[in-house]
Amino acid sequence: MENKSDNQQCGKIDLGPGDLRVYFLNNLDKIYAAKTHLVRHLPEIAQEAHFTDLKLAIEETCEDVEKQLARMDIIYAMLEADRAQGNCSGLAGLIDDAFEDIKTHGQHPELRDLSIAFYMQNIESIEMASFQVLEMAAVKLKNKQIKQLIRENYDEAKADRTLLLLITAKYLTSK
Repeated sequence: MENKSDNQQCGKIDLGPGDLRVYFLNNLDKIYAAKTHLVRHLPEIAQEAHFTDLKLAIEETCEDVEKQLARMDIIYAMLEADRAQGNCSGLAGLIDDAFEDIKTHGQHPELRDLSIAFYMQNIESIEMASFQVLEMAAVKLKNKQIKQLIRENYDEAKADRTLLLLITAKYLTSK
């Protein structure tokens, strides 16, 4: 019979369903707050983009973020939980840094676009990692529907990141 110290020695996390639920919701709140912040600022970032493909990718990302927020609303309803104000200072900081770089390169559209692509890549990577951890937590919560909704959000974030990578490569290699 395993005890808690055996789990700690093996590197296993031993949480009860209540603790895991609180963890899951706290982190879902953070991602939700970050996505809400992002969806408010993406249209402005898209307006700053010079390269048409980049502008269209940002607009597509904004639509995807709105779908992801809707899926997260379903998760809150399934868990009969209210959304709390999550702290999104990390992602907000990335967005603020992006605007600072956009201003810095205001007269150089190519550098401005590279800055936008750089920050959008970072944001998508953070979102992907966050969704992966929440997906694992959903498995532990034994909720296949929540796991599937989180997986769909991950897949969209991954597709947006891949699109941005392709656009950046095209942008850097075009003459």
